[in-house]
Amino acid sequence: MRLEARESVSLTMKALAPLMAVGAAMLVCSALLLWADASPLDGWALMLKGALGSKFAVTETLTRATPLIFTGLAAAVAFRAKLWNIGGEGQLYIGAVVATWLGTGPFAMPPYLMIPYLFLAGAIGGGLLLLLPTLLKTRLAVDEVVTTLLLNFIVILFVNWLVFGPWKDPMSMGWPQAAPVIDQAMLPTVLAKTRLHLGFFIALACAVGAWWFMRATTWGFEIRAVGASPRASTFAGMPVDAATVRTALLSGGLAAMAGVSELCGVKGYLTLDLSPGFGYSGIVVAMLAALHPLGVVASALFVAVIYIGADSMSRAINVSSYIADVTTSVCLLAVLVAMFLTKYRIRWR
Repeated sequence: MRLEARESVSLTMKALAPLMAVGAAMLVCSALLLWADASPLDGWALMLKGALGSKFAVTETLTRATPLIFTGLAAAVAFRAKLWNIGGEGQLYIGAVVATWLGTGPFAMPPYLMIPYLFLAGAIGGGLLLLLPTLLKTRLAVDEVVTTLLLNFIVILFVNWLVFGPWKDPMSMGWPQAAPVIDQAMLPTVLAKTRLHLGFFIALACAVGAWWFMRATTWGFEIRAVGASPRASTFAGMPVDAATVRTALLSGGLAAMAGVSELCGVKGYLTLDLSPGFGYSGIVVAMLAALHPLGVVASALFVAVIYIGADSMSRAINVSSYIADVTTSVCLLAVLVAMFLTKYRIRWR
C-alpha cells in the first residue's frame, strides 16, 4: 500500500467529503447510543428538537454559536499561516477583562459608540496577548503551541485574582465576580425574551470580513502564502515574520471579541465561568470548516446544535450529555481523514 498525491480534486469531491465524513461519524456515535440502550433515531431526533424545535431552542443555539464563530475564525486565520494558536481561551478572557475595565464606568458614551469601542479595545488586548508567543516563535524559534497553551492558565489565574480581589463586586453577596458593565455597554437583544444578542450578527460580519481579507487583499495573500511554504515566501521576497505578526494580531483579536460578546451580550459581568471552553472548541470548529472563514459559520452552528441538543437528549433518554463531546471529536477525526483522502489516494500493490 502506498499513498499517491491526486493531480486534481474536483469541487464535488471537496463538497461531499466533509458531508460524508460527518455522516460516518454519526453512524459511529449511533453505535454508542445503542451501547447505552437508547434508540439512535430517537436520540438524534431529540437532539434536533432540543436545538431547533422551538423559537427558544433556535435562539439558544445561535447564542451558543456566537463565541464559537469568533474563536473558530481566530483558529482558522492563525492555522492558515501555520501559526498554531492554542491560546484562544486566554485571549477570550483578556477580551472580557478589557471590556470589564472600560465598560464599568470610566467612560460614558452612547451605545452606538460604546459597543464598537469595547470590541476594538478587547481585540487589541487579545492581539497583544498573542503577540508575545509569536515574537518568541519568529525571533527565538520557541514552539508557540506550548507558549499559547500555557498562557491560557496564566490568564485564567489572573482573572481568578481579579474577581476574588481588587475587582470583586461588593454587591455580589460574596460570589466571585466583577462589577457589572454599564447599560450602554450591553449588547441589545435581537428578539424579546431571548438571549440572542447583536454579537451574533457582529460575528457573521467578521466571518465575511475575514473571508474577504484572506481572498482579496495583499496581506491575506501573504498569510496564505506563508502557510503554504515559508521558504518559498522568503525566496519570493515576502516579509514572513511581519505576515506572521499580522496574523497573530488578527487571530488574537478575533478570539478576544468572543470574550467581549459573551460579557456584554450574555453575562454582563466578569466571572470565572464565562467560557466553558469556547477557545478550545474554536479549534474544532475551524478544522471542521477546513479553515474556511465562511465555513466556520456553518461548523459553529453544527457544533452548537450538538451541544444544545445533547442536553435535551440526555434528559429525555437518560444518556450522558458527554455524548456531545464524543460526537464533535469523532466528527473532527472523520473530517480530517476525509480531507487527507481528498489530497491523496491509496494505491495497492
